[in-house]
Amino acid sequence: MLSDDISSPDIVAVRPRANEERFQRVKVSILGRYMLADRREFPCQVLSMSPGDAVVIAPVSGINGERVIAYLDHIGRVEGTIIGQIDGGFVMDIAASPRKRDKMAAQLTWLANKDLLNLPEDRRHERVVPDIRHSTIVLDDGRRYNCKIIDISLSGAAIELDVRPAMGTPVTLGRMRARVVRHFQNGVAVEFAASQEMLTVVQQNLRMN
Repeated sequence: MLSDDISSPDIVAVRPRANEERFQRVKVSILGRYMLADRREFPCQVLSMSPGDAVVIAPVSGINGERVIAYLDHIGRVEGTIIGQIDGGFVMDIAASPRKRDKMAAQLTWLANKDLLNLPEDRRHERVVPDIRHSTIVLDDGRRYNCKIIDISLSGAAIELDVRPAMGTPVTLGRMRARVVRHFQNGVAVEFAASQEMLTVVQQNLRMN
């Protein structure tokens, strides 16, 4: 847990600058993937970020004004618009509600100070291999597919699946509402609509009726 003393010159706090609506951008190293407006996906690395914008190293920069969706380690799904080009990447603004910006500020503060304060890795959403690995995923149009759970946490799951629903597609995994947030070679990652109270409840919900 971060120290309450954020007045130390060594500790970074992500907060709005005085008399400005923009947040302070901090140096980070966050890996992830992003999708451009034409639905092409690429790996990326965020070098600095605030709850309002991010500097992204990327193989394809897109164009100014283009919508971009990214799924970032520790942060999750962010979306916004490309507002500038840099050497080897782009700068994007981030569209988010005030509540989500506050949550992002806390996450970035933790990331910026993790090494400085020798903080442990965040285990709130530790992934485990469930006892029940076979389940069913159902799309909103009723199409149903058998799937295999690679690993699962309180906030999401990685699933072996023969199809690749588009990023953001609502799905039902077992009895849990979720949406697709990432593609990988053998399947997809989904984020649950609501975090479960206990991992045992998550595993119970995966059982076939």
